[in-house]
Amino acid sequence: MGHITAKNGYDQLINRLNKFPQGAPPTESLYKILNILFDEREAALVSKLPIQNFLPEEAAKRWGLPLNESVEILDSLARRALLVDIFKDGQTYYVLPPPMAGFIEFSMMRMRDDIDQHNLGQLLHQYMNVEEDFIRELFFGSDTKMVRTFVNEPMLSVENQVEIMDYERASDVIKTAEHIGISMCYCRHKMSHVGKNCDAPMDICMTFGNTADSLIRSEYARRVTADECLELLEVAYANNLVQIGENVQNQVAFICNCCGCCCEALLAAKKFGAVHTIATTQYIPVIDHDHCTTCGACVKACPMDALQWDGDKKKGNLLLSEEMCLGCGVCVRNCKFEAMSLDKRASRVITPVNTAHRVVLMAIDKGMLPNLLFDNDALVSHRVLASILTVILSLPPAKQLLANEQIRSKYLLKLIGER
Repeated sequence: MGHITAKNGYDQLINRLNKFPQGAPPTESLYKILNILFDEREAALVSKLPIQNFLPEEAAKRWGLPLNESVEILDSLARRALLVDIFKDGQTYYVLPPPMAGFIEFSMMRMRDDIDQHNLGQLLHQYMNVEEDFIRELFFGSDTKMVRTFVNEPMLSVENQVEIMDYERASDVIKTAEHIGISMCYCRHKMSHVGKNCDAPMDICMTFGNTADSLIRSEYARRVTADECLELLEVAYANNLVQIGENVQNQVAFICNCCGCCCEALLAAKKFGAVHTIATTQYIPVIDHDHCTTCGACVKACPMDALQWDGDKKKGNLLLSEEMCLGCGVCVRNCKFEAMSLDKRASRVITPVNTAHRVVLMAIDKGMLPNLLFDNDALVSHRVLASILTVILSLPPAKQLLANEQIRSKYLLKLIGER
């Protein structure tokens, strides 16, 4: 195994993670986190895995190990939710999820006795909430956001209920998902290990599709029906939790039910003073000052602290910071005097079609597109290359040219010119 561990396995893994848009800036805390989750040999092996779904034969080839031994390693990693395993066409594919939302979150989505989870929770708090590099890179490193907000659907007017797109509804994601898993909230669980968790429901983190199926089989999630999940959505609404999910239109992998005191994304937005960590909904609250009684219920409920008083509460008007507003509708839900409603934003929020679309956009934004086209110094498969080129050719002209600047492809430039 000397050819694999000649360099520190954790260094290799961190280098692998940082080749792609959702990376993990190295700090002492990160090394300690990875040391809890992987042994050094595993870290070195995982660092050599492809960026796309792969069969065990590909892992065995890259590792220089027998196929049966490679399968044992892959299955061990999948049982600990460090890899996602996918059953398709009678074969098992594997993929390394990003750190966030991915294997870091999975590590705290159930109670465990196979690792020092208390120590891990404290280290994650240090890395995510005290140190700033990871959160800055995760949420501010790209114009294309990793996550988006879902609107509190019952708060929409009849007109908006008719016009809202299906992919903008958390309920539609739930109703159309092939698999649904429910897990412990990573954020509130992590915060419990530093004594900062709130009393919001814990067993309410939602995953869907292949991710859910893998987490269910590894016992990091419990399988539920769509009706059961819709009931939990109502529980989330009742507890003023905000639905934050994967920023794609199709095959959303997760929806978190977030509080303003524990959620990584919401805390980052408030810490740095901008909502640009998260893609907003298509809606914005409108305040009817004639009906406002200055009760303050909306101010207290807002997870983003986006509502405040213009001067003294009893004399001033209620003000909304549109820069900080998610358009979630929690404030409207808490107004008992019909002084608030949701209206459409002036400009439409654009949502990437699928994960590939979002990842390519993020890679272009970060100047990392070559890393998607070249994997461990080898050209990716024709299938992957075709999917990436398809996404690039669907982008606006400015993004297409920016993409071509990064890979300097005469072929791509010719394709762009022909469109």
